[in-house]
Amino acid sequence: MPIKQGLTQELRQTQRLSPLQIQTIKLIELPIQELEAAVQKELEENPVLEEDRSSKSEEGVPQKRDVSLDEYKADDTPSWKLYVNNWGKDAKPEYNTFSVKESFTQSLQDQLGFMDLTDHQKQVANYIICSLDGAGYLRTDIQKVVDDMALRASIFTTDEEAEEMLRVIQSFEPAGVGARDLRECMLLQLRAMPEKESVKNAISILEKFYNEFTSRHFQKIVSRMGLSEEDFRKAMTRIARLNPSPGGAVDDSYNDQAQQIVPDFILTCENDNIVFDMPRFSIPELKVSKKYEAIMQAAQTDPSKETKEAAEFVKAKLNSAKWFIEAIKQRYNTLSKTMQAIVDFQHDYFVDGDESKLRPMVLKDIAEITGFDISTISRVVNSKYIETHFGVYKLKYFFSEGIADKSGEEVSTRGLKKVLQELVDAEDKQHPLADEKLSQMMQERGYNIARRTIAKYRDQLGIPSAHLRRDL
Repeated sequence: MPIKQGLTQELRQTQRLSPLQIQTIKLIELPIQELEAAVQKELEENPVLEEDRSSKSEEGVPQKRDVSLDEYKADDTPSWKLYVNNWGKDAKPEYNTFSVKESFTQSLQDQLGFMDLTDHQKQVANYIICSLDGAGYLRTDIQKVVDDMALRASIFTTDEEAEEMLRVIQSFEPAGVGARDLRECMLLQLRAMPEKESVKNAISILEKFYNEFTSRHFQKIVSRMGLSEEDFRKAMTRIARLNPSPGGAVDDSYNDQAQQIVPDFILTCENDNIVFDMPRFSIPELKVSKKYEAIMQAAQTDPSKETKEAAEFVKAKLNSAKWFIEAIKQRYNTLSKTMQAIVDFQHDYFVDGDESKLRPMVLKDIAEITGFDISTISRVVNSKYIETHFGVYKLKYFFSEGIADKSGEEVSTRGLKKVLQELVDAEDKQHPLADEKLSQMMQERGYNIARRTIAKYRDQLGIPSAHLRRDL
């Protein structure tokens, strides 16, 4: 049967981001230090842009300058205000840098630098390192990490390569880092130890009898492994001394490795009135250089090829300058509006930093208040810090789910975890509290939390199960 060939027309609607939208998205994600670097880079690469060193007006605000390109008829580019000043009258203050617990990530990245890997492999491994939680675990499925890597960082890899890089990370110090669950974390630590009999027995217990181990069927383990009571006790002692939270093993005791954070927002509280500021620091005010107007004007009277080419080059740079300056404006407005929504939502908490006053809040709540997309809110909160009168925090710290207590009032999961941590800290380590008992005690305090929820929160806090918390 002959194959018919022909042409068909198909009409499709596709939504493409404009250069301004792309530029804005990139700048929104940047914390203040990286924004400063991006501005300096743009100044170096775009000759049309320059710092505005003009004299100040009487109020102390620089005089605004406009550049009109209406007379250049090569396209329909409208005039725009090529000046940005969203920072108020505050002079450029010195940085207030804070050392936060980023040294764990930095330590892993330093170890990665010594590995004999390709640049691509190091990019994949570094993304996985940045995906670890505060306890040092990879809580996300490897396939989702691969998808996120492609979407967010344009790093394209396979599940197999990501697994291989995860195994590389699991060989780093502290032992146990990069584990997917507590069992893998403990096994990684044991396998890094010298091969003593007690270590081998401990590995066998976790590899072959983990269900019996978690169910505390110790006699069954002893019988099946043919161990003496003494050998079993030594193996259990090995397990009990393992660190269930390897990410907490590296702290800020050595500040030379700790990352210095410059807060994007500074919050103050006076008489329950919460206000915040967005310091400018060393980011210069930008304008378009006047000398390039002459090139654009010359193109109207000089038809030579050289003049036209120069004008086209300048036009491209002017477009780039327009998008960059407007993107900075939109970044400021987006961050300011998002931060104001967070402050209003969590007003009582920001007064004194009492976690019990932290309301349940998710990205959708702030998206609905601001009118921004959830992905925009996510970009803001995932990379920005705020300095408060009770500490420096990443914005995403203030987001958490919630449940209703017995009175019907919503309680933040962060507040619930605080109560759970207090109960565990106060327990008798000879007789640690089982999840069922912890659930009962939480309910007595007005929090209706099931045992499985206790287990989930405990795991997120890096608290091992009761039998692993027992002092032998």
